Amino acid sequence: MLTGELRGKIDGVWNDFWSGGLANPLQVIEQITFLIFIKRLDEMQELEERKATTLKRPLERRIFPEGADARDEPYENLRWSRFKHFAGPEMFRIVDEHVFPFIRSLNGDGGAYARHMRDARFQIPSPQLLAKVVDKLDKIDMGDRDTKGDVYEYMLAKIASAGQNGQFRTPRHIIALMVELTQPRPEDTICDPAAGTCGFLVAAGEYLRDKHKDLFRDEKLRAHFHEKLFNGFDFDPTMLRIGAMNMALHGVENANVAYRDSLAEDHSEDAGRYSLVLANPPFAGSLDYETTAKDLQRIVKTKKTELLFLALFLRLLKTGGRAAVIVPDGVLFGSSKAHKDLRRLLVEENKLEAVVKLPSGVFRPYAGVSTAILVFTRTGVGGTDHVWFYDVQADGWSLDDKRQPLLPAEKLGPTPEATLEESEEEKNNLPDVLMRFEERDGAERERERPRTAQSFCVPKADIAAAGYDLSLNRYREVEHEEVEHETPAAILADLRRLEAEIAEGMTRLEEMVG
Repeated sequence: MLTGELRGKIDGVWNDFWSGGLANPLQVIEQITFLIFIKRLDEMQELEERKATTLKRPLERRIFPEGADARDEPYENLRWSRFKHFAGPEMFRIVDEHVFPFIRSLNGDGGAYARHMRDARFQIPSPQLLAKVVDKLDKIDMGDRDTKGDVYEYMLAKIASAGQNGQFRTPRHIIALMVELTQPRPEDTICDPAAGTCGFLVAAGEYLRDKHKDLFRDEKLRAHFHEKLFNGFDFDPTMLRIGAMNMALHGVENANVAYRDSLAEDHSEDAGRYSLVLANPPFAGSLDYETTAKDLQRIVKTKKTELLFLALFLRLLKTGGRAAVIVPDGVLFGSSKAHKDLRRLLVEENKLEAVVKLPSGVFRPYAGVSTAILVFTRTGVGGTDHVWFYDVQADGWSLDDKRQPLLPAEKLGPTPEATLEESEEEKNNLPDVLMRFEERDGAERERERPRTAQSFCVPKADIAAAGYDLSLNRYREVEHEEVEHETPAAILADLRRLEAEIAEGMTRLEEMVG
């Protein structure tokens, strides 16, 4: 967890950017990401140099070559540890004219992140600003993996808090809930086809580190973790760079974070490849048939992106693969043939486990749209018996545009560090979601919870009879309190009595005045 001092240092870097003329938060995080990468390159070479000195061997891997670049600048001057001591104008010249061309030419020599550097552009406007930022970043201690990851997550949170590009950031406690619902395993191959900043992949990695600490003792599992387990796709180069750096700073050495328009490209190579899909894809309305992948159109004939993404998830999953994905409410009750066909496919030909209805304020202030988490397993042969529904009424944060925490930090999220009091459970339903989800095939069904409860199970037959409607309100029963009313005759009698009392009072008043 970040200390107040460390947060203050990061805030200082952002304030310098804004006062220095770079106000777009996405642009700020991109430039910070470039500088962190440049610093990491120098640290990687320093590590190789120490290793070579200790073992008294030549360098096995050299990132910065010996000699000078094409413009006769010594490569040694391109290293963070060297240029950070230069005066502002000289540092600016080195970074602009030499360092950025160098990192654009790495082509993977600096790790998985380097693949996304081909169009990196230096956009810091002045030597003064560069000198300030380099000095402050150099003083931020990012020595261990946890601190590096926390620092970067805090920076990413500023994209959302600045009020721009917040659509790229799913609330971290909702991501954590979805990861807990699916319980990633070391053998999994995880995919997010709309990865953004790779929040789902990062959370899955942290879950594995916490729950499966021994995986790094197994050489095969360790290699799988670093090279094949995490797969994220996006068609925004900026998001790819930010996402790849997020994975690197969280200790995943070679995550497959790659350019792909997930709805437009054919998926024959990736079909049935992944055992877990975690995603909150953007739902931008409709696409042209001509730009939509034909293999998705064969699953569901539609131009609506929310349905195409669901079809994509089914396409990517192997048999037995699980998914937890966020969908807008329209997917649950839409009346078009495509909506119904896709819901029928989920219920009849696969195993739909759960529908977790989220409060409409979860994505404020960027969107007030109502959404739900669908949890399902691809089987191809059915398996749905009952579907478990849960109505999340509070996620631990205010549901207005401010989204302020309602509880102390240790009592937030799906797995809080401190036990919640009964009154506090009403402010954070997420631990209850997890507890009841684990009992969905046992106590939740055996208790036969009434459909007036916060969670309940619905048999597949009822869902089929309702046209495969998956909206919780379709099955919820509202409990009305019985109110006894007086008969009309009694009410009229009361009115006549009141009128007589008023008339008597008026008569007395007139007598007193007279």
